This record gives sequence, C-alpha cells and structure tokens, in this order.
Amino acid sequence: QVQLVESGGGLVQPGGSLRLSCATSGSTFSMYIMKWYRQAPGKERELVASIARVGDITNYANSVKGRFAISRDNAKNTVYLQMNNLKPEDTAVYYCYALRTVPPLVTYWGQGTQVTVSS
Repeated sequence: QVQLVESGGGLVQPGGSLRLSCATSGSTFSMYIMKWYRQAPGKERELVASIARVGDITNYANSVKGRFAISRDNAKNTVYLQMNNLKPEDTAVYYCYALRTVPPLVTYWGQGTQVTVSS
C-alpha cells in the first residue's frame, strides 16, 4: 500500500505562484508514473501534468503549458508541481496520482490540496 500526501496549496493572487508537493511512502517510487489532476467545483477531474519514472518525459494540459512544471525527486519519493502566473481558472482541488508500471499494476490517489486563485 502506498500513501500519497499532498501539500503546498493555499490562497494566492492572480499572477502569483505556488509549489505543490506530493510525498509518497514506500521504497518503490521510481516504479511509478506520477500525475497531477485537478477538479474545480461542478467540473470533472482533469489531468494537469504527468512525469515518467525517471523524469525524462513530461506532459501538460494545454491550459497550463508554459506556466506549470512537474518534476520529481526519486531519492525523496516526492513529485512537485510548480505553478506560476496563476489564474482564477486554476482554482481547484489538486490531486496527486501514482500509476505503478511493474506488476501489480495498481494506482493510488492522494487526498487533495485546495488551490484558490483570487484577489
């Protein structure tokens, strides 16, 4: 069983920055593709960014390209989401997601962290 614990959310003004962290338990972090999702009130959960096992491949939703950056530190079992030039439409609960790439192919979700962009 892997536990994902997000932190770093909060209230920020438009144009500001936040850095989310997702710390994971266990010693097999490098076996997981890691992703960040978000869900705004009344909307479906959407994929924001993903990063490959060793961090060499990243992908982003069009809405955040050029503003957000996903990274990981396999020595610390942690994935990050640096969010710059935040906009009110970025307001959502942000969730960390882990997809194991070695059998058993299981997935895990974090509990979420609230990001509010408002003046």
